[in-house]
Amino acid sequence: MNSPDLATRQHDALNLLRRARIMPVLSLASAEQGLACARALAAGGLSAIEVTLRTPAALAAIRAIRNAGLALTVGAGTVLDAAQLDAAIAHGAEFIVTPGTPPALADALQRAPLPVIPGAASASEIMALHARGFRTLKFFPAAAIGGIAALKALHGPFAELSFCPTGGIGEHDARDYLALPNVPCVGGSWMVKKEWLDAGDWAAVSASARRSLGG
Repeated sequence: MNSPDLATRQHDALNLLRRARIMPVLSLASAEQGLACARALAAGGLSAIEVTLRTPAALAAIRAIRNAGLALTVGAGTVLDAAQLDAAIAHGAEFIVTPGTPPALADALQRAPLPVIPGAASASEIMALHARGFRTLKFFPAAAIGGIAALKALHGPFAELSFCPTGGIGEHDARDYLALPNVPCVGGSWMVKKEWLDAGDWAAVSASARRSLGG
């Protein structure tokens, strides 16, 4: 049985993606780096970021960014299980993104008290999530599983679903994805290149963010 407010939380997730349009995916070395990067992305006009739980600093970075009071919605990505989900919520994550969604994680996402964007890579996975009440999904790894052509094909049987494609997308093709009727937002790390983060080149981060939004 779906949680009573899952439909509301899915609508909130969709609205978040529509506002964001571009979702930077951050893999961070420290909370300090995360805060500086978040400030640069906000200066470039972006409104939401996904901090992946791939590094030991991720949870501390989420908390630091939230505490800074920036005009950014901060989510946790690469959430793999219920324990990581709980930890991300405890550290202040405002939304959750998963790369895939096995049944146990789907159960936890249905109960989670915040917007969630579960990941799927096939029609069967999409159907399973649809049956649970999910309508706003991550499409990952987008470029490797058909990219724009796949999303066009999926729009036929799943016209009521929205996707945030992530994986292999760059500044050169982000707008082509955003032109699709089922894509309110694209995710990627092209505007937070590791060499820029390592060098503290926050002007490059801000400039790339602005270009991604068409500025």
